[in-house]
Amino acid sequence: MKTILRFIRSTFIFGILVWVLTINLAIAPAQAAMRQLEEAPGKIVYQAEVFQSRQILKDQHGSSWQAIAFQRILPDRADSIYLRLVGFPGTVNLDHSKPLTLIDSMGKTVTAADVSHDMFTDQIQMEPDVGEYDLQPILMQLELAIPLRLILPTLDQSEITLNVSSDVVEEWRSLMGQK
Repeated sequence: MKTILRFIRSTFIFGILVWVLTINLAIAPAQAAMRQLEEAPGKIVYQAEVFQSRQILKDQHGSSWQAIAFQRILPDRADSIYLRLVGFPGTVNLDHSKPLTLIDSMGKTVTAADVSHDMFTDQIQMEPDVGEYDLQPILMQLELAIPLRLILPTLDQSEITLNVSSDVVEEWRSLMGQK
């Protein structure tokens, strides 16, 4: 009899523990750590550390890309939100003369200007597998609950397609409130 009662008590406690963990995981908000960096005197950058500080996106070929969204604060200009996309070295040559195209699952299309020239101090030695795009003008046009496809133009006229979840879009938009 004592064994049965002990088994029932243990099962009950285990059930409550599982229930509490399930509830906590189900309602836990998405969290991102924000990091403030000073690139140069008067040039402050806020980076969203989304899922271990960087979001890894896969393209249509299965190659990994690092996506880093951040807010840059410059003393002489308005704040802006940028997206830096980094591919594996030697695998792609991005066309920096064309914008990044963002298409949501409903078919809405917007473009983000390529500002990679601001990232590299030596314009001749720009990295072919790294692109930086200005999200500020279009960020509020992106729907939070709708995933995106990013279309990166390349010099060989092919396109790289990256899928972005709606949670990541929400993280990018959360950068707009940072100061």
